[in-house]
Amino acid sequence: MRITILGGGGFLGKKLAARLARDGSLGGKPITGLTLFDLAAPPAPSAPFPVQCLGGDVADPAAVAAAIPAGTEVVFHLAAVVSAAAEADYDLGMKVNLNGTLAVLQACRALGTKPRVIFTSSVASFGGGQDAVVPDDGRQVPTNSYGAQKAIGELLLQDATRKGFLDAVSIRLPTVMVRPGRPNKAASSFVSAILREPLLGLSTDCPVPPEFAVWICSPRSAMEWFLHAATMDTSAMGIDRGINPPGRSATVAKMLGALEAVAGHAAREKVGFVFDKEVFDIVVGWPAAFEAERARRLGFAEQESLEDLVRAFIEDDLAATKAERGL
Repeated sequence: MRITILGGGGFLGKKLAARLARDGSLGGKPITGLTLFDLAAPPAPSAPFPVQCLGGDVADPAAVAAAIPAGTEVVFHLAAVVSAAAEADYDLGMKVNLNGTLAVLQACRALGTKPRVIFTSSVASFGGGQDAVVPDDGRQVPTNSYGAQKAIGELLLQDATRKGFLDAVSIRLPTVMVRPGRPNKAASSFVSAILREPLLGLSTDCPVPPEFAVWICSPRSAMEWFLHAATMDTSAMGIDRGINPPGRSATVAKMLGALEAVAGHAAREKVGFVFDKEVFDIVVGWPAAFEAERARRLGFAEQESLEDLVRAFIEDDLAATKAERGL
């Protein structure tokens, strides 16, 4: 089985590549080759199969076609410009998030073999705000450019599936936390920062009030959802290829309570509150809860507890994050 990860140099792409390298197979089939693609060629994990690492622009059809060679059976399309960056630079967001997805569609269509495509969409493709509990058939009415671009990408891949060009599963990821490394340009970056920075011994400010709720998941859950989406029987999905996976709704106060339960009061005290209207105006439109019953019926795993989510970061990423940041 040949697999491609677009966005293979990013946080989730690296974790997914490492997981595939460790497992050596997907859905009971041995992996015969892995291609990792990003703006700069990603590092190759140690793997029992060949790994090709390519750099290029995901909006360049020729570059994407080279990253999805003949024989590719599974494509993980994780490449994107994140929320606040897409809002600040409309043209860049459209180029990467829309034209990039069109390039992926074209490359997969050219294969003529109907590859499985796992597309990372987002809860930002919905509106409704803090009081919303989104049903499985809820309408996508995004309140930001990033969410609009993700919703468009979903529709393009759904129609390509209907046409028989590929076999898509679009996973509307919750805010993934705790992200290792450094803060990024996502509007939701604070969700990871309020746990990660105190665990690093650093202080940080939260730009939203303690009662603000977010629909979240852990990196471990995201990996399990990706692998399930890559191997599941999609016939039960019908024409609707969008999945609201079973994340967890949590307020900032509950997240900090989990931090204190795991790491102590001193860690909790490193988080202050400084309101940021620019960040708030983006994230306030995102729904804070989803029903996610369809995803459960289709076999997508439940999200772990907040305390376990904090422990997972400590086990999986804390040491590497300290080393990367010279702490």
